[in-house]
Amino acid sequence: MSVTKTRPKTDASLLANHGVESTYRDTNGVQLHVVTAGDPDAPLVVLLHGHPDFWYGWRDQITALVDAGYRVVVPDQRGCNLSDAPEGIDAYRQSELAADVCELIESEGRESAHVVGHDFGGFVAWNVALRHPSMVDRLGICNVPHPTVYRETLRSSPQQIARSWYVWFYQVPRLPEWLLRRNDMANMVDSLEITSNPGTFDDETIAHYKTAWQHTGIKPRINWYRGFWESESPSRTTIPQPTLVCWGEDDIALVPSMAEKSVDYCDNGQLRKFPDASHWVHNEREEVTEMLLRHLS
Repeated sequence: MSVTKTRPKTDASLLANHGVESTYRDTNGVQLHVVTAGDPDAPLVVLLHGHPDFWYGWRDQITALVDAGYRVVVPDQRGCNLSDAPEGIDAYRQSELAADVCELIESEGRESAHVVGHDFGGFVAWNVALRHPSMVDRLGICNVPHPTVYRETLRSSPQQIARSWYVWFYQVPRLPEWLLRRNDMANMVDSLEITSNPGTFDDETIAHYKTAWQHTGIKPRINWYRGFWESESPSRTTIPQPTLVCWGEDDIALVPSMAEKSVDYCDNGQLRKFPDASHWVHNEREEVTEMLLRHLS
């Protein structure tokens, strides 16, 4: 477990007057900080952030989903912001991250939920749907490929190998943590600004991110990527749930062909591409929220 320390104000107070609240849930051996909003009896939507994000990355979707009649649950995934950060790489395998989500759904007194993920949270969402299909009603994905497509593309596409340079770098012991901590986490800030369109992250928002990173530290986030490569593949590859994939075409880290290939792994999938949108498509295009609302309804 992470060392007990004073918690920063990166909880639901960041969205004051939006009807959200912070809770803490004991799930799968860790305590997760979870932001919730909406009628506890309404249809449940779980939103999963990626790297280097935390729950606040879904700020544009929370209110819209609640206004549309949903119960919204947004965890800081393990190792991030106000949630526990277990030691070791094994704690960040996909099977563990997926189990966190399943127990989070159960903590709401539910047997299933709609699950939406972005970036690495998208990998977790794919894995929940593949490993625990009965737990997912409908699946939403923003700018991350189906895990099988990603692994196959990394073996066959020199372009994707080059774009994934940081993934290989994160496998190196200790060096990534040192580099990302130095200069007041300037490289972490760059990871937001370089991968997004100008204006997506203002100074106030970046300050919130830096506070979240400093609280839990960098190592658990790097262990997400180390744990991904040590994860066993799910027993199935086809997604049975209705699935919406939203994809910003200007994603500098992922080749766009993976979007179409990912939908091919879905029994009932649809793809919506957004020209001139970056990896942070859900923060840059209001249409993403509109598409999600139509998909979930």
